[in-house]
Amino acid sequence: MNNELTQQRKAWSVLIVSTLAFTVCFMVWMMFGVIGIPIKKMLNLNATEFGLLTATPVLTGSLIRVPLGIWTDRFGGRVVMALLMALTVPAIWLMSYATHYWHFLVIGLFVGLAGGSFSVGTPYVARWFPPQRQGMAMGIYGAGNSGSAVNKFVAPVILVAFGWTMVPQVYAAIMAGTVILFWLFSSSDPTHLVSSDIKFRDQLKALKDPKVLKYCQYYSIVFGGYVALALWMVQYYIGEFGLDIRVAALLAACFSLPGGVLRAVGGWLSDKYGAHSVTWWVLWVSWICLFLLSYPQTDFTIATINGFETFHIGLNVYMFTGLMFILGVAWAFGKASVFKYIATDYPQNIGTISGIVGLAGGLGGFILPIMFGALVDLTGIRSSAFMLMYGVVWVSLIWMYWTEVRNTDVMGKPHAIEQTGLHA
Repeated sequence: MNNELTQQRKAWSVLIVSTLAFTVCFMVWMMFGVIGIPIKKMLNLNATEFGLLTATPVLTGSLIRVPLGIWTDRFGGRVVMALLMALTVPAIWLMSYATHYWHFLVIGLFVGLAGGSFSVGTPYVARWFPPQRQGMAMGIYGAGNSGSAVNKFVAPVILVAFGWTMVPQVYAAIMAGTVILFWLFSSSDPTHLVSSDIKFRDQLKALKDPKVLKYCQYYSIVFGGYVALALWMVQYYIGEFGLDIRVAALLAACFSLPGGVLRAVGGWLSDKYGAHSVTWWVLWVSWICLFLLSYPQTDFTIATINGFETFHIGLNVYMFTGLMFILGVAWAFGKASVFKYIATDYPQNIGTISGIVGLAGGLGGFILPIMFGALVDLTGIRSSAFMLMYGVVWVSLIWMYWTEVRNTDVMGKPHAIEQTGLHA
């Protein structure tokens, strides 16, 4: 009995301190979403160059996810997470001394290592809990995505008061302190490690699994889209609605905050109703929101019996923010439900599979901001970013319908899809 209580205390301690660490890592990972705006002005960057600037850290954080997931299975999450965070501290600090575009791109690649923390913490915390509570545990840990919102609260205040160069210096100090806290309050359990006779290439065979590819597609929306829009929204508010950077960041947090914090609720819903049902409804809500967000500000003139009349159609800042809030909530649930799929289908290989799916989501977060910028430069329409996301959601809805929805009663038997294995 005492041993069981001790394990429970360790499990919750691991979950809390890991969530804190992930929040700080995500805050650092999303740093360019705010400081990129004065850097864009300083270097006179176009929209495509700005998209690449914000996306560069996301690239490294994505590519490193598969090896990090495998190393977590092999060596344990405590060691891998602590080393990963410690390695980012010098790069974060050096960011304040960058002066040329290529400086920011190179240093951003090293800062981006922080984004790989997701593939470490997910299997690390999941293995401390029984299967029926893993969705909840991974959802709470995934709430560290709210680091994106924390960045929008903290960075603009520092930026306005001391200049953008102070932001990376403060973040470096916060990351260093987090490393110490994580090591003091986390634990290791040798029984959570994958057997050493499992080879690297054997774990990577999961890439051939069509179910894994499908989960990658889902995650490229709910996580990749979340990262991309979290990086894009501050400058979008400034350009579209002419807001001050502090107000723009605050409104952008209305998307980022629920998109992170409510992931825990998504984990609970996935445990209760099944990953399939939650994901299906998340995609439909996303489809509706993105359709409305895609419509650009439009003036049109029609001939009436009293002459020509001009009308305006477009979202004002309040309607826009409301839709972004709903989208953030939906994607929070979706991020949790995708990983419930993984915990259900691959209980012995969570680290590797979560690394692969996380890689796909991260690559979405890298590619999408660049495409957003390219579309703006090409069309001159800011809402083209949402048009692109709308098309991506269509792909997932069609894929999910043909592989899952036709084979299950979405409303009636929430766990049937997991129990019968109809994921292929």
